[in-house]
Amino acid sequence: MPLVPPPQATPPLGTDTPPSSHLVGNAPEWSVGDLASALKRTLEDAFGHVRLRGEISGYRGPHGSGHAYFSLKDGTAKIDAVVWKGVLGRLRQKPKEGLEVLVTGKITTFAGKSSYQIVVDSMEPAGIGAWMALLEERKKLLAAEGLFAPERKRPIPYLPRVIGVVTSPTGAVIRDILHRLQDRFPRPVLVWPVRVQGEGAAGEIAAAIRGFNALAPGGKIPRPDVLIVARGGGSIEDLWAFNEEAVVRAASESTIPLISAVGHETDTTLIDFVSDRRAPTPTGAAEMAVPVRADLLDEVRDLGGRQQATILRRLERERMDLRALVRAMPDPDAFLAAKRQRLDLAEARLAPALAANARDHRERLTRLSDRLARRSPAVALADARGRLARIGERPRTALRYAIERRRDRLEALGGLLGALSYRGVLARGYVLVRDEDGAPLRSATIAGMAARLHLQFADGAVVAIPESDTADGEGHAKRSARGGKTREPKRPAARQGSLF
Repeated sequence: MPLVPPPQATPPLGTDTPPSSHLVGNAPEWSVGDLASALKRTLEDAFGHVRLRGEISGYRGPHGSGHAYFSLKDGTAKIDAVVWKGVLGRLRQKPKEGLEVLVTGKITTFAGKSSYQIVVDSMEPAGIGAWMALLEERKKLLAAEGLFAPERKRPIPYLPRVIGVVTSPTGAVIRDILHRLQDRFPRPVLVWPVRVQGEGAAGEIAAAIRGFNALAPGGKIPRPDVLIVARGGGSIEDLWAFNEEAVVRAASESTIPLISAVGHETDTTLIDFVSDRRAPTPTGAAEMAVPVRADLLDEVRDLGGRQQATILRRLERERMDLRALVRAMPDPDAFLAAKRQRLDLAEARLAPALAANARDHRERLTRLSDRLARRSPAVALADARGRLARIGERPRTALRYAIERRRDRLEALGGLLGALSYRGVLARGYVLVRDEDGAPLRSATIAGMAARLHLQFADGAVVAIPESDTADGEGHAKRSARGGKTREPKRPAARQGSLF
C-alpha cells in the first residue's frame, strides 16, 4: 500500500516565513507518529496473519505481566515475537529456548522500538524431529515423578460387568471394539464421546477419564470395571492429544483399570506408559478386556467332567478304606472286656476308701471341737470385759484434770492481758487523746493544731475543742469570762507521758 502524505499546513497570515521553507525538494513533512502509524497500516494490510517457521531465541520465561517475549530466527534473519498472557495459557506447545516451531500470528509494528514483530496466536513444533524431542522430554519429566512405575499398574478384571470406552463416536474404532466384544463375550458398553485430535481434544479425553471414575458404584449409571481409551492410527501430530500432560495425569489418577489402544502397533504415546495395559490396536483392547465365551464354556465343561471323575474316584477310595477299617475293628465284647474288669475292681475298692475317708474327717472334727472348747469365744469376751472394768474411770478423770489445767492457764493469761491493756491504764485516771481521724496524739503542740479532740476515758469518750495559751494572757481571759471569775493563769502542768 503506498504511503499517503499528510495534508499541507498553510502558514498563518502575517508571517515572514516563505512557503518554501517547509519543503525541501518538494518532500512532504511527517511527524514521527504519523509515519509510524502509516507504516503499521501498510505492514498489517500487506501481510495480516502469517504462518512462520523458526527457532525460538532469547526466551527467558513469562514476563512479570504474564506476556512472553522472544525472537524467531533462521539462518538468515530474525523477527521479534510476543505472546499475550491470555494466549500463552491456551497454547498446547509452550515456548522453549532453541525449539523449532511453527507459529501463526499477526504481523505488526512496535513504534516504541521502530521494529516489526509477530503477535503469536498458536504454536506447534516444526517437523517430526521437534515433535519427538518434545515427546522425549515430557516422557522423562513424567517418568521422574514415578507415573510410569510398574508397581502402579493393576490387573485387568477377568470378566468385567461394564466396559467404559473413551473415543470418537463416529469413527471405525468404536465399531471395531463393539464387534470384537460381541464375538468374544458380549458385555454392556458405555461410550464417552470425545474428539481424539485437534484443539481441545486433550481436555475432553482427560475429562472423560475423570468422569467415568466419578460415577458412584451402584448408581443410576453403572460404573465401569475397566476403561478403554482408543483411537485409530495417524501421524504424531494427529496422536498428540494422547501425549498431553493432562491426559497422562488423568490416566494415572484413574482408580478404574485402564487399557490404552491409540494408533497402530508401531505408534507410541505417553498414555501407553501410564495405562495398566497397552493394546496394539483397538481390537486388541477388546480382546484384553474380555475372554472368549466359547472357550470359557468348553473349559467349564472340561472342568466339570474332571471334577465329577475326581469325586467318583474319591468316593470309591473312601469306600474301600471304610471296608478295610471295618475288617480291622475288633469284636465289641472283647474290646470292652478289659474295661469292664477295671470298673469292677474300682467298685470293690471304692466302699473301703469312702469309709476310711469319713473316719479321718470325723477324727479331725473331734480335735477341732476340743480346741474350740478350750478357747471358747465366751471366755475371751469375759476376759475383755474384765480388762475394761479395771480401766474404769481413769480416762474420764484424766480428761477432766487436763481441762481444769487449761482453764486455769487461760484465766491467768486473761488477767495478764487485762493488766497490759490500755483500758487498764485509762481506769487508773489516764486519758487517750485522738484527732478527728482517730490517730493518737502524743504532744500538746500537735493537739493544739487539731480542730477537734476526741478524749477517751475509762467509762466513755467526749469531744473537745483545743484553745492555745498566748503570751498576753488573752486565752485565760476568755476562759475567765466564760467562768465568771478571773484567776491567775496556772503554770502548765507537767507533760503527760505516753500510754504506749
